[in-house]
Amino acid sequence: MDDRWEEFSVRGEELLAKVKELVREGNVRRLVIADADGRTLVEFPLTIGVVGALLLPMAAAVGAIAAVVTDCTIRVERRHDADGGES
Repeated sequence: MDDRWEEFSVRGEELLAKVKELVREGNVRRLVIADADGRTLVEFPLTIGVVGALLLPMAAAVGAIAAVVTDCTIRVERRHDADGGES
């Protein structure tokens, strides 16, 4: 299994919606939210089966970050199979 990183630039008000979208995709291994200067604000390791109540603390933290930043970057580490497909 090979892991790959992607980056998304979002405005603060779009942050929580984008994080929820990425988590629903199910193949995200780790999320890192950085400010406009590239400094890491928070990092969330995600495991298979993270749902429901376990996401509430993460959503609260992301919402708090969204309230104070104007622009940020979401770095996403995704799980990939050895054949290049997403798992």
